[in-house]
Amino acid sequence: MSKFIIVLFLLSFNLSAQEKVMDNIPNKNITIEQLDEMFNSIAEQGQWDLSKPLLWGYFFTDNDPDKLELVMPKIQAMGYKVVGIFQAEKEDENEPDLFYLHIENPEIHNSESLDKRNDEFYIFAHQNGLDSYDGMDVGPIAQ
Repeated sequence: MSKFIIVLFLLSFNLSAQEKVMDNIPNKNITIEQLDEMFNSIAEQGQWDLSKPLLWGYFFTDNDPDKLELVMPKIQAMGYKVVGIFQAEKEDENEPDLFYLHIENPEIHNSESLDKRNDEFYIFAHQNGLDSYDGMDVGPIAQ
C-alpha cells in the first residue's frame, strides 16, 4: 500500500512540476482542441491509419543557427532524426533571419499523447534557450 501512495505522490509531483514549468513557457500556441480537430480531420479523410506509426516532424526556431546546431546531439540522444536546419523565407528583407531545426520520428499519437509531446518540446526549447518550438507536421512513412 505504501509503495502505491509513493508512486501516486511522485506522479502528481511530476505533473505539477511540468505544469509549473509550462506556466512559464511563452508562445504555447497549440491547444488540445486544435489537436482534436486535426485528428478528427485525419480520421474523416481516412488516408492514414492512426493506429499505426506515422512520420511526425517537429520544428524549433531561432535567429541563430548555431544555437539550433548545439541542441542537435540532445535531439538525437532522444531518438529523433535530424532532417536539417533551414532558413525561413522573408517577406521583408529587413526582417531578422529565422532558422528552423526540423526533426522527425515514426510515432503513434492521439490528441493527448501529441499534446504531451508538444509540451515536452516547448519545455526543451525554453530550457535550451531557443526562440520557440514551432509545431509539427505528419505524413505517411515512406516505403
